Amino acid sequence: MDLMEEFLDRFKAKSGAEVLWLKEVFSLVRDQLCPVLSELYGVNTDSAAAAITEIGNPAPQLHTDGLELSRVSPVTLSVCVVRRIEEAMGASATHTLPLSYRLVSVSELIDRQHVACVSNLSWSTNQHKAWAREAEQILPNHKALPRVNLLLIGCLKVGPAGEWLLTDASGRVTCECASPSPLWLNQALFFPHWNYIPQNAPGDNQEEKRGYLELIGCPLPLHLSPEQRLAAGPGWVELPGAVGLKEASVHLHVHNRRRGVRLTVRGSVCSVGPLLVIAGTTFFCLRLTDDTHTLPVLVKEPTCLWWRECVCVDQCVCLTLLRVCVLQGWRGNSLLCATSQSKLYTLPPDTNTLTHTPTLTTQQSHTTTLTTQTTHTTQPTHTPTLTTQPTHTTQPTHTPTLTTQQSHTPTHTTQTTHIPILTMQQSHTPTHATQPTHKSTHTPTHTTQPAHTMQLTDTQKSCDEESSEEVGLESAVVQSAVRIKQSKVISYQGVVTEVLSEGAGLYTIDGKVGLCLAYQPSLRRKLRSGDTVELHDVHFLYGPCPDLTPSMLCACLRTTLRVKSFSKVMGSGVKYSSDAALPGLLLEKNVGVSRYLWMSHVTAKLRQSLVPSLLKEECVCEVVWRLQQCLWTERGRGGRRDIYTEMLEETHRCPLMLYHVDPAVCECVGVRECVHVLHAECWFGVSLCSLLPPAGSSLTQHQLNLELSWTFRTSRTTAHCTGPDLPHVNTHRQRPLVLVGVLELPSNTPTHVLTHTSEHSLQLRDQTAVVACVVTETSEDVEGGQRAVFNTAWIGCLVCVQQFTLVTERFLQSDFPSFKYLEQDKYITQTHHRVYLQFGLNDVHILRPSVAMVTCLREREKEERGEEPSYPSRKKRKMERKEEREEEKRDFSHSDISVATTVGFSGKESRPCVSMVIRVEQKEGVAWRNTEIGLRGVEAGLSKSFLVRADVIGPVVKWGSDPKNSLVLESEVDGKRKDKIDLVFVGSAVRWFPVLQPGCFYRLISPNTQDSSSLIGCDVSKQSGVELYTNPSLQVCSDWKFHTLTHPLLLPFCKEAVCPTVMSISEVVDCSSADVLCFWGLVSHRINLQKNRTNTGFTRAGVEEGLNVRLTVCDQTGSSLQVYLDLSHTPYPPGLLPGNTLLFSAFQRKLSRSGGVYCCSLPISCVTVTMRGDTCSSPPVAPIVHLGSWALDRRKRCIVGRVRGHVVCVLSLQLQWTCSVCGSIYKQSHCSSSPQCSSTSSIFQAQAKLVVEDATGEAHVWMSTPLVRPLLHLADSQWEGLQRALRVRGHVRVYSRGQSLVSDLPSEDPLLQYLLCLCNSNSVCRAIALTCQTHTRQQTSGEELRRFSRGETDFMTRMVPPLQLICTHLDTD
Repeated sequence: MDLMEEFLDRFKAKSGAEVLWLKEVFSLVRDQLCPVLSELYGVNTDSAAAAITEIGNPAPQLHTDGLELSRVSPVTLSVCVVRRIEEAMGASATHTLPLSYRLVSVSELIDRQHVACVSNLSWSTNQHKAWAREAEQILPNHKALPRVNLLLIGCLKVGPAGEWLLTDASGRVTCECASPSPLWLNQALFFPHWNYIPQNAPGDNQEEKRGYLELIGCPLPLHLSPEQRLAAGPGWVELPGAVGLKEASVHLHVHNRRRGVRLTVRGSVCSVGPLLVIAGTTFFCLRLTDDTHTLPVLVKEPTCLWWRECVCVDQCVCLTLLRVCVLQGWRGNSLLCATSQSKLYTLPPDTNTLTHTPTLTTQQSHTTTLTTQTTHTTQPTHTPTLTTQPTHTTQPTHTPTLTTQQSHTPTHTTQTTHIPILTMQQSHTPTHATQPTHKSTHTPTHTTQPAHTMQLTDTQKSCDEESSEEVGLESAVVQSAVRIKQSKVISYQGVVTEVLSEGAGLYTIDGKVGLCLAYQPSLRRKLRSGDTVELHDVHFLYGPCPDLTPSMLCACLRTTLRVKSFSKVMGSGVKYSSDAALPGLLLEKNVGVSRYLWMSHVTAKLRQSLVPSLLKEECVCEVVWRLQQCLWTERGRGGRRDIYTEMLEETHRCPLMLYHVDPAVCECVGVRECVHVLHAECWFGVSLCSLLPPAGSSLTQHQLNLELSWTFRTSRTTAHCTGPDLPHVNTHRQRPLVLVGVLELPSNTPTHVLTHTSEHSLQLRDQTAVVACVVTETSEDVEGGQRAVFNTAWIGCLVCVQQFTLVTERFLQSDFPSFKYLEQDKYITQTHHRVYLQFGLNDVHILRPSVAMVTCLREREKEERGEEPSYPSRKKRKMERKEEREEEKRDFSHSDISVATTVGFSGKESRPCVSMVIRVEQKEGVAWRNTEIGLRGVEAGLSKSFLVRADVIGPVVKWGSDPKNSLVLESEVDGKRKDKIDLVFVGSAVRWFPVLQPGCFYRLISPNTQDSSSLIGCDVSKQSGVELYTNPSLQVCSDWKFHTLTHPLLLPFCKEAVCPTVMSISEVVDCSSADVLCFWGLVSHRINLQKNRTNTGFTRAGVEEGLNVRLTVCDQTGSSLQVYLDLSHTPYPPGLLPGNTLLFSAFQRKLSRSGGVYCCSLPISCVTVTMRGDTCSSPPVAPIVHLGSWALDRRKRCIVGRVRGHVVCVLSLQLQWTCSVCGSIYKQSHCSSSPQCSSTSSIFQAQAKLVVEDATGEAHVWMSTPLVRPLLHLADSQWEGLQRALRVRGHVRVYSRGQSLVSDLPSEDPLLQYLLCLCNSNSVCRAIALTCQTHTRQQTSGEELRRFSRGETDFMTRMVPPLQLICTHLDTD
């Protein structure tokens, strides 16, 4: 009879569908399970079945505990599988087969199941829905595992590294167990309850793609092994020779050691270390304890590595045939080591004597389990009790891949175990600290619900209250804000709620506690969201990294990690390959835990902002390492990390004992995040009153709205501190910010990227946003050490900006009647704002240089070594270029950073080109100009454009590839040539405006051509007899490039080239011949002069367009000058801020009617920021000036000076209530110009004119409203009373006539009498110190003839007209 028919005869009453289902079961058992059993036990099941058929014996009787192996056949195995399936389904389904379920092989599961799933044979549909609903309630952002109707059978075997493998004839898959039993090994088992998690790893490594199986219930046995059958017998047997830890510790002393001694030791497990692989040796350590002693046990035998899966903390075990050995590198201490004959016995927790039921005894067995401990996490089903034990494992020893740093090669002797010493630098050596207690709490947790909240809260309080325990405060304080704290060792149980970084070993437990596993080897089975984990001897740290949760648990090599139950939900997120390199940096680069946590957080931030458009995923870790090198100071670098001391010593020491708490650690933010914060805080919570000057309450309607139309706000961040107004994403912390991005030329960015750019400045870009940057560069050639950025090598560099200023400029259109209406938004018609950054390149760290920057750095190194630059020959330059290209290719191909904006070494790099060396002489400003039709694709109409006038240094040179900014060849320079050329930039070519600076040398590249005429300018045609004063012009194409030559020129012509003349403010004032000139000045004040916006016919969006502004600039001598800018046809230039130093090119010098000097812009004018305000925080202090010399010296009439003198008398004093709309006198609650003016708002204004002398001369000084009150020496209440007394009258004026003060009011008026007495009092006529500037009404005529009378004699004399000054500040002290 055929075996299939024999099997089906056992189920004659089944339907046709059930018969087909049974056939599939039999086929899979015969093809997949039987070959494995044959190989395992050496029994040919087919021949045994044939012999049974010939004899005609009846079918073997099925026992609940298994089958007799001597009569096992595919038929009996298949029948047993069916019976186990029926038992797993429950009593209600005894006569029903689960036709919806299908028995699959391991290979089919791996090949076809690509989604994580769960299978549970005992579930009903309602039970599964309830299970899924419960799982999703615990983790709302996750989906429960989908259910599949699949069943598995196979044998559990031990892998080469101690892992458990489910094996059949088709393949194997790793099997994870929450509560494994040794009885399952080498058994034919049926698996009704499991999760399958596919890996889907990239690459061709099939081992990584296999996934793994999670057993959520006990498997059911199918038969017994022959050794188990022969060993059966009744009775109880005492386990001989078992000793306690106290007796075993005696054998560890040197004088008690004896060769060949084998010990059987019993005790309770207090820690189980991770599995380590060092120099090809795989091992782990566990520690046994009793009431008085603790002993370490080293397990490195390949046949015993699977013990780690079966033992857990607080479990009573007995280990047999252990030998005493000396571990090299562990201070010569002895420990117990497992041998190839050692066996593991697991006991109940209250077992005092080792006895067991002698149902199984075998000489080949390596493990005997006395009590089977299995748990169900699903619906309980009937499970046959296993009273047998597995035989020894037959898997060959295999050394897996090295997972930790190798230090030595192990050598083996008879009595000494040599394992390579792993040495790692720990973050701090606690030699000066008091040794911590081994365990603060050691509470084993056996419940599924974590009962640790109170314990953790107490630990947090303990860490906060025990700040006095911070180690070495007097000797280990690195910075005032940095503290060194000591961690606590605790036990913890909780649920993993979030996987922060699988590769970096960072997780979140219970939504509030962080977990770091980086100090342990990488787990074979990564933790998933929803796993319930139990941790023993884990370090509790509070606040090691301000970017993560304050409470952190960090596992060292002493920590025991156990997954108590597996997750019920699917994993979320993407696995990143760069995270896997972080633990390697932890060991290799010797960083502390605080820095490691910060690096892990920054890695995630940079991945969001840079990958994949600007940076490769595998290069993120290297960028983060370079970033932390720039930002972190070297501190806390201690001795070596001794892993054996960390795992085995009674007094625990590890790198996690001490950690740094630095609340001012740098915060890495993305460009989008920074820009969004600036946008959010631009208008939110801003009081318009705070944007006005001190005299804001006395401004008229026109003056008030002009002051509000153009305001700004700056916040500076540095590497050491932040200002109080710095906008933070987390406003409760005061931390310095750092920005990481790529420096680029201004260009049109994609619409999905948030853009804030300007044609006048560079931009900092990541893949989320682009922001304009006002950048200055350090230069020794200019006064002040700074100039506008000129080096094009910075373009394409990935940089970290460490110190920068956040700038927000507000543009407001409003119609407020007066100061009192500022809280009413209905008077605001339009708002707009612009955000940008200001920083210097000396505050920038290069994380990845561009190809041109590599050349600059190489030449800089040569200069530092004292090497003189020389002209390279063409052949030598070709060889050097080839070597550089090969070197750069190697840098790119390895773990170097790859920035997408940098030109790679592809086919484009070797394209031919032509070049020409030029020196910029003059640069015009960007403006909207008419362009001609047909200029290389540029449309007719208004386009942004500018012009550069340059000197041509040499001829056009042909190249096989772009030479970039390499040293100039001799053939590129012609000392006799003095040609000039006008370069016209239109359209997209305008992007080169920020880096083209007068006086600098550039190499102009025209790519993809060998035509020299492409760089030759076009002359203007002329008639005979006409002399032209124009230069040949050349329009710059959009694909042309400019490379700054920082070490260009060796010929005398080039050395003699100097920058164009730049004048100071005092020189501009004194100049009498120059009309259009170039000068620099420090902005001290700015104001918008545009009264009403008119339609110019030029339609462009934005309130900032069409401004007409006035800047007050000064220099170090105190000379000041007013500059008028017409921005109606010019893109708005950022950086027009008080404190910034600006370069004004091609501005026209003019004289006012009163003789004052001012400058105004022309259509070709250019404004450039050369020095940032954060380097010169305030305008220079005005010099002390004598009034006599001020009046005589015409050159000082445009300066701001400080005067110390005495008030001689008050010439006039005017107080009045003024209509804020029309400026008329406002009295008795209405405007005096009514009914023409119906305004109901008024402002109080005051003006005084007094005579001040300082013994060298005298001057008439004018004072406005905010300075009159301190001049009259009135308190605030007196000043307010004076205003109320003037309400009805509306106006009062006191002026001098002769030597007395008079007024138009009646002399009996009390208010008049009060003012007259006040002006003549000593409180007003007193010594005074004030800051003044020249009045615009200052007379420019020479001396005038004046008459003086003394008695009866008259005197005629020539006198200089009195100096007219405006007081800007009154020193009240």
